[in-house]
Amino acid sequence: MRKILAAGNWKMNNTPSQAEAMINELKAKVKDAKNDVLIFTPFVCLPAAVKAAEGSNIKIGAQNMHFEDKGAFTGEISAQMLKEIGVEYVLIGHSERREYFAETDDTVNAKVIQALKNGLTPMVCCGETLKQREDTITFDFIRSQIKIAFRSLSKEDALKVVVAYEPIWAIGTGKVATSEQADEVCRDIRECLAGIYDEETAANIRILYGGSVNKDCAAELFAMNDIDGGLVGGASLKVEDFSIICNA
Repeated sequence: MRKILAAGNWKMNNTPSQAEAMINELKAKVKDAKNDVLIFTPFVCLPAAVKAAEGSNIKIGAQNMHFEDKGAFTGEISAQMLKEIGVEYVLIGHSERREYFAETDDTVNAKVIQALKNGLTPMVCCGETLKQREDTITFDFIRSQIKIAFRSLSKEDALKVVVAYEPIWAIGTGKVATSEQADEVCRDIRECLAGIYDEETAANIRILYGGSVNKDCAAELFAMNDIDGGLVGGASLKVEDFSIICNA
């Protein structure tokens, strides 16, 4: 049975000392959470976050990584570097990375392969723009993203990947897809994965919803058949709000 995962994406917010303080405050509020709890912090916060989360049920993830082991890639971070400091997850292909930093479906696939090779759990983001939804190509577009992200992955590796569906029109806008809209796309992603692998494999891959998830809508979203948690942006920066989401 798939376990609900509440993942906070801090984006470019918080210093190391702020990260340590927030995680220390959060620990007591989520220690009895039945859901899995994960926070993606900026690179500079990772060591402090890992240390603060030690011994708790909070997992720490990076917001990005490079697809090569090492080399002349100024400003980049490798999977090996993340693994050595205790990071367990890595966010791959977020729409902001695709829009502002020219990430493509092919680089997403390369990063997924590299993350798995180094024992990290990749969370792959996918999602459509408002125009794509209005043009009724949501399902075709997202299926293309998923097919390329999972390209060359064995069934065993596919089971280690988490998918996060984030409609771009709902990220940071305050607009949330209805629970039915979100579940419909997550169900289609699962059907796409069943076509690539099989129904049993698809049934065991966690698919999250992201896009202005907050303490008021989390429980309803998480109760849907094909939504296995949330990738939370702004609300994850408020300890009280995020703790409610983690316990939803």
